[in-house]
Amino acid sequence: MTILIKILQFVLSLSILVIIHEFGHFIMAKLFKTRVEKFYLFFDPWFSLFKFKKGETEYGVGWLPLGGYVKISGMIDESMDKEQMKLPPQPYEFRSKTSWQRLLIMLGGVVFNFVLALMIYVSVLFVWGETYLPTSNVKYGIVTDSLGHSIGLRNGDKLLSVDNREIENFMQVTTDIVLNGRKTIQVERDGQIVNIDIPKDYVPQLLKGKGQISWRAPFPPFVIQSFGKESPAKKAGVLANDEIVGIDSVKFTYYDEFQKYLADNKSKPVVLNIMREGKPVDITVTTTAAGLLEVRGVGKSLDQIFELKTLKYGFLESIPAGISKGFKTMGDYLKQFKIIFSKETKAYESLGGFITIGNIFPGVWDWNSFWNLTAFLSIILAVMNILPIPALDGGHVMFLLFEVITGRKPSDKFLENAQIVGMVILLGLLVLANGNDIIRLLRK
Repeated sequence: MTILIKILQFVLSLSILVIIHEFGHFIMAKLFKTRVEKFYLFFDPWFSLFKFKKGETEYGVGWLPLGGYVKISGMIDESMDKEQMKLPPQPYEFRSKTSWQRLLIMLGGVVFNFVLALMIYVSVLFVWGETYLPTSNVKYGIVTDSLGHSIGLRNGDKLLSVDNREIENFMQVTTDIVLNGRKTIQVERDGQIVNIDIPKDYVPQLLKGKGQISWRAPFPPFVIQSFGKESPAKKAGVLANDEIVGIDSVKFTYYDEFQKYLADNKSKPVVLNIMREGKPVDITVTTTAAGLLEVRGVGKSLDQIFELKTLKYGFLESIPAGISKGFKTMGDYLKQFKIIFSKETKAYESLGGFITIGNIFPGVWDWNSFWNLTAFLSIILAVMNILPIPALDGGHVMFLLFEVITGRKPSDKFLENAQIVGMVILLGLLVLANGNDIIRLLRK
C-alpha cells in the first residue's frame, strides 16, 4: 500500500507539472497566433489512451509517462516532422514568427513552471505555515556513523554552527555543508566547544549517504511494526507489536546505543528483552552478518521528542515569504550543478531516476508534503528544461539567442541534426539516472 501511495503521488505531481509546462508553451503560441496541432500529457508513440479534437488542436493522454508535449506547426521538435518543413512557410507557423516571438514561445514552459512553484510555496505557507526542528532544540545531540566519527564527530555532540554560522533549521545542516563548501563544524562536547575540520573527501561520501548528521533519539520505546523477508527475529518467535526494552538485560538510553550493541554482536545469539501485552518475554535471536534483526520498529514521533517551531503567515505575509523560498530553492538547486559532474565528488554516481524521485514522496498521503515536493519538482523541471541541450527548451532558446544576436538563422538541417544529438544526450542521461536506481536496488 505504501508503494502504491508513493506511485499515485508521483504520477499526480508529474501530471500537474507536465500540463502546466506545456500550457506555458501553448498559451504563448496562441498569443502570437501560432497553430498548436497537439497538446498531450505523456507521450503517445503508436497510440494514445485518450484523445479528442477541439478547434485546430488535438488534446490527449499518451501511454508513456516520460513527460508530455505540444506540437507546434512549423517547428523542428521531438516529432521530427520533416515533411511539414519541406512545404512553404505559412503565416500561422512557428518558423514564420519573429525571433523574439519564437523565443517567448519556447520560454513559456519554463516560466510557467517557476511561477507555479512560487504560487504553491505562497499557498503552502499561508495554509500550513512552515514547521522545522531548530538546531538549538536538538537536546540529545547528534548521531552519525563511522565516517562522521573519522572526522572527529561523536554521538551526543551538540551542534552549534557550521563555519561559525548558526544554522537555524537542523534539517539544512547537511545541505549547507554540501552546497556551500563549508570547512568547519563547531560542536559542544562535555561543556567544551570543539572545532572540527571538514576534509575534502567528506562531501563525496555524504552524497553517497554516508556520514550523515542526524538527531539523537531516545530509546525506548521501540515497538515492532513489521519484519524483513529473512528476519531472524520473526523466525525466533518475535511478534508484531512486541516492544523491545533491552538486549541481554542491557538497557539503552539512546537508539544508536541499541544499534551499536547489535553491530558488536554480528552473527551471534542475543536475548531480546521484550514486553508483550504488558508481560516480560525473553527470546534468543541470532543476528544477521550485518548485525541486524530485520525488524521495523516505531517509537515516538519527531514532535513528541523535540520542540518543533512553526512559523505562521497571513495572506500578505505569505506572498514575499513564498517568493523568497522559491528563489532560494532554485539557487540551491543551481549550486548542485557545480558538483554533479565533479571528479572529486563523483555526484553523478548518486543521480537517480524515476524510482529515486518517487521515493521522495511519503508513504502516507500528506497534502502539505505533496505540494511542497511538487513545487520543488516544478523548479527542477524548469531548471532542467532551460539547460542549453538540443531537444530541450534551453537548446531552442540557445539557437534563438544566436539568431537574435547575429541576425543569422540556423538552417533547418542543422536544427534537425541538433535535435537528434540532443535526444541521444537525454537518452544517455535517462539511462544513467535510472541505471543508478537499478544498481542501488540490486545492492540492497
